[in-house]
Amino acid sequence: MMNVWIVNTMMVLVVLLCTSSVTCGFAVTPTPTTRSFTVSKSTLSMSSSPPDESNEIVARKIIVSGAAVMGGYYRSCVLNEASRFRKLIGTMSPPDDTDQAEIYVEGKRKMVDGFIRWCKRGNVGLSQVTTVTEVIDEIPTGLYDDFYVRTR
Repeated sequence: MMNVWIVNTMMVLVVLLCTSSVTCGFAVTPTPTTRSFTVSKSTLSMSSSPPDESNEIVARKIIVSGAAVMGGYYRSCVLNEASRFRKLIGTMSPPDDTDQAEIYVEGKRKMVDGFIRWCKRGNVGLSQVTTVTEVIDEIPTGLYDDFYVRTR
Protein backbone atom coordinates (compact mmCIF):
# COMPACT_ATOMS: atom_id res chain seq x y z
CA MET A 1 0.00 0.00 0.00
CA MET A 2 2.87 2.32 0.78
CA ASN A 3 4.41 1.71 -2.68
CA VAL A 4 1.21 2.79 -4.46
CA TRP A 5 1.13 6.01 -2.41
CA ILE A 6 4.79 6.73 -3.27
CA VAL A 7 4.23 6.10 -6.99
CA ASN A 8 1.12 8.28 -7.04
CA THR A 9 2.94 11.05 -5.19
CA MET A 10 5.88 10.85 -7.61
CA MET A 11 3.52 10.99 -10.57
CA VAL A 12 1.76 14.08 -9.20
CA LEU A 13 5.08 15.80 -8.51
CA VAL A 14 6.43 15.08 -11.99
CA VAL A 15 3.20 16.31 -13.61
CA LEU A 16 3.29 19.48 -11.52
CA LEU A 17 6.92 20.08 -12.44
CA CYS A 18 6.24 19.56 -16.13
CA THR A 19 3.29 21.93 -16.23
CA SER A 20 4.83 24.70 -14.17
CA SER A 21 8.31 25.00 -15.62
CA VAL A 22 9.65 25.65 -19.07
CA THR A 23 11.53 22.36 -19.41
CA CYS A 24 10.86 18.99 -17.88
CA GLY A 25 13.37 16.16 -17.71
CA PHE A 26 10.97 13.30 -16.96
CA ALA A 27 8.03 11.60 -18.58
CA VAL A 28 5.50 9.45 -16.75
CA THR A 29 3.89 6.54 -18.57
CA PRO A 30 1.64 3.87 -17.06
CA THR A 31 2.77 0.27 -17.33
CA PRO A 32 -0.09 -1.70 -18.96
CA THR A 33 0.20 -4.98 -17.00
CA THR A 34 0.70 -3.66 -13.49
CA ARG A 35 -0.57 -0.75 -11.47
CA SER A 36 2.76 1.02 -11.47
CA PHE A 37 4.16 3.90 -13.47
CA THR A 38 7.48 4.15 -15.25
CA VAL A 39 9.41 7.37 -14.88
CA SER A 40 11.84 7.79 -17.75
CA LYS A 41 14.18 10.60 -18.70
CA SER A 42 13.01 12.59 -21.71
CA THR A 43 13.04 16.10 -23.00
CA LEU A 44 9.75 17.93 -22.95
CA SER A 45 9.77 21.62 -23.62
CA MET A 46 7.13 24.26 -23.58
CA SER A 47 7.82 27.23 -25.78
CA SER A 48 5.94 30.45 -25.66
CA SER A 49 5.14 31.86 -29.06
CA PRO A 50 5.99 35.49 -29.77
CA PRO A 51 3.11 37.92 -29.52
CA ASP A 52 1.06 38.25 -32.67
CA GLU A 53 2.14 41.63 -34.02
CA SER A 54 -0.52 41.64 -36.74
CA ASN A 55 -3.19 42.20 -34.06
CA GLU A 56 -1.33 45.06 -32.36
CA ILE A 57 -3.30 48.34 -32.38
CA VAL A 58 -1.49 51.02 -34.39
CA ALA A 59 -2.29 54.48 -35.75
CA ARG A 60 -1.17 56.13 -38.99
CA LYS A 61 -1.66 59.51 -40.59
CA ILE A 62 -1.82 59.23 -44.38
CA ILE A 63 -1.45 62.32 -46.56
CA VAL A 64 -3.05 61.79 -49.97
CA SER A 65 -3.04 64.23 -52.87
CA GLY A 66 -4.78 64.53 -56.18
CA ALA A 67 -7.70 66.36 -57.71
CA ALA A 68 -10.11 63.62 -56.60
CA VAL A 69 -9.44 63.70 -52.85
CA MET A 70 -11.96 66.49 -52.22
CA GLY A 71 -14.74 64.83 -54.18
CA GLY A 72 -17.59 62.86 -52.67
CA TYR A 73 -16.88 59.65 -54.60
CA TYR A 74 -13.31 59.29 -53.32
CA ARG A 75 -14.40 60.12 -49.78
CA SER A 76 -17.18 57.52 -49.83
CA CYS A 77 -14.69 54.94 -51.14
CA VAL A 78 -12.31 55.78 -48.26
CA LEU A 79 -15.19 55.48 -45.79
CA ASN A 80 -16.25 52.09 -47.16
CA GLU A 81 -12.72 50.71 -47.29
CA ALA A 82 -11.75 51.92 -43.82
CA SER A 83 -14.88 51.28 -41.79
CA ARG A 84 -16.87 48.58 -43.53
CA PHE A 85 -14.17 46.39 -44.99
CA ARG A 86 -11.27 46.86 -42.58
CA LYS A 87 -13.06 47.84 -39.33
CA LEU A 88 -10.79 50.84 -38.76
CA ILE A 89 -11.60 53.96 -36.77
CA GLY A 90 -10.47 57.52 -37.44
CA THR A 91 -11.27 60.46 -39.67
CA MET A 92 -10.54 62.19 -42.95
CA SER A 93 -9.92 65.93 -43.02
CA PRO A 94 -12.84 68.05 -44.25
CA PRO A 95 -12.84 69.21 -47.87
CA ASP A 96 -11.02 72.45 -48.64
CA ASP A 97 -9.57 74.17 -51.72
CA THR A 98 -6.26 72.28 -51.75
CA ASP A 99 -5.66 68.98 -53.47
CA GLN A 100 -4.45 67.25 -50.27
CA ALA A 101 -6.33 65.37 -47.58
CA GLU A 102 -5.26 63.84 -44.31
CA ILE A 103 -6.56 60.42 -43.27
CA TYR A 104 -6.06 59.31 -39.66
CA VAL A 105 -6.71 55.61 -38.99
CA GLU A 106 -6.41 53.34 -35.95
CA GLY A 107 -6.82 49.60 -35.83
CA LYS A 108 -5.06 46.26 -36.04
CA ARG A 109 -1.68 46.45 -37.74
CA LYS A 110 -2.58 44.11 -40.59
CA MET A 111 -5.78 46.06 -41.35
CA VAL A 112 -4.03 49.44 -41.25
CA ASP A 113 -1.22 48.17 -43.49
CA GLY A 114 -3.80 46.81 -45.94
CA PHE A 115 -5.61 50.16 -45.96
CA ILE A 116 -2.33 51.97 -46.69
CA ARG A 117 -1.69 49.57 -49.59
CA TRP A 118 -5.22 50.34 -50.87
CA CYS A 119 -4.50 54.09 -50.66
CA LYS A 120 -1.16 53.67 -52.46
CA ARG A 121 -2.89 51.80 -55.27
CA GLY A 122 -4.18 55.23 -56.29
CA ASN A 123 -6.95 54.11 -58.61
CA VAL A 124 -10.34 53.81 -56.93
CA GLY A 125 -12.42 53.90 -60.10
CA LEU A 126 -14.16 56.48 -62.29
CA SER A 127 -10.74 57.77 -63.43
CA GLN A 128 -10.03 59.00 -59.91
CA VAL A 129 -6.24 59.06 -59.48
CA THR A 130 -4.59 59.87 -56.14
CA THR A 131 -1.12 59.49 -54.67
CA VAL A 132 0.05 58.93 -51.11
CA THR A 133 2.62 61.61 -50.36
CA GLU A 134 3.40 60.67 -46.75
CA VAL A 135 2.61 58.03 -44.10
CA ILE A 136 3.34 59.03 -40.50
CA ASP A 137 3.35 56.70 -37.48
CA GLU A 138 1.15 58.00 -34.70
CA ILE A 139 0.33 56.92 -31.16
CA PRO A 140 -3.20 55.43 -30.97
CA THR A 141 -5.49 57.78 -29.03
CA GLY A 142 -8.71 55.77 -28.88
CA LEU A 143 -10.75 58.97 -29.31
CA TYR A 144 -12.84 57.64 -32.19
CA ASP A 145 -15.53 54.98 -32.13
CA ASP A 146 -16.05 54.81 -35.91
CA PHE A 147 -14.59 56.23 -39.12
CA TYR A 148 -15.84 59.73 -39.96
CA VAL A 149 -15.76 61.52 -43.32
CA ARG A 150 -17.41 64.80 -44.22
CA THR A 151 -18.33 65.68 -47.80
CA ARG A 152 -19.38 69.01 -49.28
